[in-house]
Amino acid sequence: MMRSKPALLAVLALLSACNTTPLPAHDSAQAWVDLSMLGGKAILAEKVDGKRLDDGRYFQLKPGSHTLEFRYDYEVNIPLTIMSQPSERMCYITVQYDGFKAAERYRIQARSLGIEPSALLYDSANQVVAQDKSNYCLW
Repeated sequence: MMRSKPALLAVLALLSACNTTPLPAHDSAQAWVDLSMLGGKAILAEKVDGKRLDDGRYFQLKPGSHTLEFRYDYEVNIPLTIMSQPSERMCYITVQYDGFKAAERYRIQARSLGIEPSALLYDSANQVVAQDKSNYCLW
């Protein structure tokens, strides 16, 4: 039994290495949007202009106007009793911006204020250029 543990660990290490795909090169003809969060458990790019994405780690888009939708998961503490556990909340947030520029890098930052999520879109100068337009959440 002891011999199988190192073999199992080696297989697991190999499989996990296969799952960490590097980000693609930034196309200078397009805008790039990174995802970040203040608190929370996960953030994932979902759609651009209603079209589902293949890779949820970033948005890469042509210059101009776009609507971005992403998923933001976070915990909410609702103290019903002393022993209450945090509840996980899954939200889909939409940010719309008319001024995406080629070769520009942007950043979406999601956060939760109480139980409600919010998001800001920053440009490369760290200036807020848009905020969340809408969101809907599931418990």
